[in-house]
Amino acid sequence: MSEYQQFLQERDRIDYLVENGYKIINITENLSGAFVHFEKRMDSNVENETLHILTADARKYFSVILMNQ
Repeated sequence: MSEYQQFLQERDRIDYLVENGYKIINITENLSGAFVHFEKRMDSNVENETLHILTADARKYFSVILMNQ
C-alpha cells in the first residue's frame, strides 16, 4: 500500500471519530508513530478510542483538528 493510501485510511478513521462526537484528549508520540486518544462523553457514559497514526500527513491532519477544538 502506498503512503498516500495509508494516509487516506488514517484520515478517514480520524474523520469518523470526530463526526461521531469524539474529541482528542491526549497524544503520545514515539518512534513507532503517534497514539491519538479520543473521548466521547454521553450523559454519564464515557467512550474512549485510540488510533495509531503512522504517516506524517495524518499527524499534520490531526494537529489541525486539535487546534480547531
